[in-house]
Amino acid sequence: MQNFPGVGVSPGRIIGTIRQMPKPISEPPAGDPLGADTTAEEATASLKAAATAVHDELRSRAATASGDGKAVLEATALMAKDTMLLKGASKLIARGTSAQRAIWESGASVSEMLHNLGGYMAERATDVLDVRARIVAELRGVPAPGIPTAAAPFILVAEDLAPADTATLDPEKVLALVTSGGGPQSHTAIIARSLGLPAVVAAAKVDELADGTEVYVDGAAGTISVEPDAEQRAAAEAWASNASLLAVFDGTGTTADGHLVPLLANVGGGKDAVAAAKLNAQGVGLFRTEFCFLERDTEPTVDEQAAAYKSVFDAFPGKKVVLRTLDAGADKPLPFLTDATEPNPALGVRGYRTDFTTPGVLERQLQAIARAEQESEADVWVMAPMISTAEEAAHFAGMCTAAGIKTPGVMVEVPSAALTAEAILREVGFASLGTNDLTQYAMAADRQLGPLANLNTPWQPAVLRLVGLTVEGSAAEGNAKPVGVCGEAAADPALAVVLTGLGVTTLSMTARSLAAVAAVLKTVTLAEAQELAKLALSAPNATDARAWVRAKLPILEELGL
Repeated sequence: MQNFPGVGVSPGRIIGTIRQMPKPISEPPAGDPLGADTTAEEATASLKAAATAVHDELRSRAATASGDGKAVLEATALMAKDTMLLKGASKLIARGTSAQRAIWESGASVSEMLHNLGGYMAERATDVLDVRARIVAELRGVPAPGIPTAAAPFILVAEDLAPADTATLDPEKVLALVTSGGGPQSHTAIIARSLGLPAVVAAAKVDELADGTEVYVDGAAGTISVEPDAEQRAAAEAWASNASLLAVFDGTGTTADGHLVPLLANVGGGKDAVAAAKLNAQGVGLFRTEFCFLERDTEPTVDEQAAAYKSVFDAFPGKKVVLRTLDAGADKPLPFLTDATEPNPALGVRGYRTDFTTPGVLERQLQAIARAEQESEADVWVMAPMISTAEEAAHFAGMCTAAGIKTPGVMVEVPSAALTAEAILREVGFASLGTNDLTQYAMAADRQLGPLANLNTPWQPAVLRLVGLTVEGSAAEGNAKPVGVCGEAAADPALAVVLTGLGVTTLSMTARSLAAVAAVLKTVTLAEAQELAKLALSAPNATDARAWVRAKLPILEELGL
């Protein structure tokens, strides 16, 4: 039996035949000149028309998507009109290069620049290459790269998936996702979780398998096996029979002995919130407000923002909705707010820090939030991303008070915030751990890179210690303040048990993960969760931490998690 080990990013045990992503658009010939009957002006006009067509097509797809998919499509659409990309191509056309070759070379230059910047900007390099291929396809009059079609459902295999492709996957056709590249926080991983598709990334050479090959995919173990054996077939059948248990959350997160752990949803807008409410989420633990700012050259008005926020609040009357203020910068640049030329955007002016350089935007956002709260019945909490010091926390709390917001808080995603949680939580009412960024900053490991997947996991004992320090800081004065987790770590049922044992008070995740997390939490007492947390902290590395805890939770194997 041939096996391909990778990194499991979304659980599930599936057997099916594979379909490989089509080969990418071929490169235009080097030195390809303008045609004798085409002027530079005509070629430039054709290029701009093709870029606009790609932009509009991606925007159209975004209009029917939601949540993570919508955000990815909107961000990719922005790249189709990127000034640097198009100006670079126009200059090459003026020198006699064909439009196809010009956009190809310009895309390569922009992608390399973003890649060299590292961090979040390196992720945008993939977007540029995706957009480049789409523009060339438009210029050639051929279909753009995309997910293959087939009469029967299949397992999709690729070197990696472009953001625009992962954002519009049809879960009725795609049984599971497998890539040879990517990391645990890549677009593929995030979209797979939001769609509830089993997925494995960073499985080297799996993209060399032939179409039609039957494989077994274990999204929890992170393995792909060719020619599944009887045991694997039984495991896939068991997973299918348990699917109903993992699809319904009864609306109460609790341990076996009745310790309440509210399970909340991460959402990006009203459509997401309505869907999460139907899945019995106990509230919203992360409302990503930047989605209503994307694809705009100017700041949305207070009225526009208030309407967007109210659509989420109205889905959860009487329940907690935790809203994150604008997390612009790094991978979410905004022309009216951020500087795209920063040498290291992941460590630059992003999140709360944009108020340093462009004061007023955050203040107006808080006014919009307060207005929407007054017109709804939700219990609204507001937190700022990228808070690093108690001084920043105090300033943000003051801004919230001035706007009429009752419950200010902070995101803990910078290690300094975890280390000084006691001082920070004197200034605000709650904290929420963004484990995705906290992990990459603590481990100095870009969360998008497959080769760093083993470093970039919240199972790292160092990251778990930072979670514990945050909880300890919240209770230092005997008046404990809530500390939640809204990063992807909360969607891992085994890790959810550990986080509960560390003292985390709420867990927020993609709504499709609620039932699985609830099912596992109900099998342990709080004391048992605390023992498992100690076990994970004592491990010498992330691999052992995960293995040791999972060995103590037999329910995971039973449910295929």
